[in-house]
Amino acid sequence: MTTAQLPATLGNLTPDGNLSRYLDEIKRFPMLSAEEEYTLAKDWKDNGNIESAHQLVTSHLRLVAKIAMGYRGYGLPMGELIAEGNLGMMHAVKRFEPEKGFRLSTYAMWWIKASIQEYILRSWSLVKIGTTAAQKKLFFNLRRLKGEIKALEDGDMHPDQVKQIADTLDVPEVEVVNMNRRMGVGDQSLNATIGSEGDAGEWQDWLEDENDNQEVTFAEAEEYSSRRQLLVEALADLNEREADIIRARRLSDDPSTLEDLSQQYGVSRERIRQIEARAFEKLQLGVKTRAIEQKLIEDAS
Repeated sequence: MTTAQLPATLGNLTPDGNLSRYLDEIKRFPMLSAEEEYTLAKDWKDNGNIESAHQLVTSHLRLVAKIAMGYRGYGLPMGELIAEGNLGMMHAVKRFEPEKGFRLSTYAMWWIKASIQEYILRSWSLVKIGTTAAQKKLFFNLRRLKGEIKALEDGDMHPDQVKQIADTLDVPEVEVVNMNRRMGVGDQSLNATIGSEGDAGEWQDWLEDENDNQEVTFAEAEEYSSRRQLLVEALADLNEREADIIRARRLSDDPSTLEDLSQQYGVSRERIRQIEARAFEKLQLGVKTRAIEQKLIEDAS
């Protein structure tokens, strides 16, 4: 399913500047019961019925909007964030396996967040954001953590505050300092004057293009997309509890503790650790098997 296949469905449901009207409009789409969702998903998967896919997507538009609202602090239009989230929702419907036994919303949340986060990283102007998982984690959590410790003033944070955030996210303190400075730049005008009167110039005169060339950028994007798809497909090999624990422990921006999960599932922390270890092994095997099947890596066996 692509956006081109749904021209009459989501095309008129994209926020066009009137966010309140859009939020009111999507409320008219009913939530689906588990049985209705399964029937529609089977119809889409087995018969390619676009109308069934449309109902699956539109019944989750409120979920997309709710997730997108969590990314309001990055200076991007809410309509664009929701539109990107809707694309992620469509990808989720396209790859959803109803026979696995879990709800579409559980599966779709990852795709929605990934689409929105990728868009933010592509769009964040004048900031060179790193590509490592730790740097992305820092980028998407720094504002929240600064708010929690009341470090919202402009400029560098106190060393104790830097250490606290670095410890929380398990990243080097220097990364926290650098990311805070980058994000503090904000979306300044390229024509802002800098320097003294004698040698004043515009800010854009001092900027260097640190981006990779288009070929490298495209190759990296393709590789990341392939890896992400492998991970999502491999997650479908896990049962619902295993998948939930892996997401909570390994794929969350704010990982759950063994104690939290032991209370949630009513088992010991050691049992949660065992389930996580087994699920992670299954996940690794699933990713590797699919990568070999798709000839993304060589079979070393």
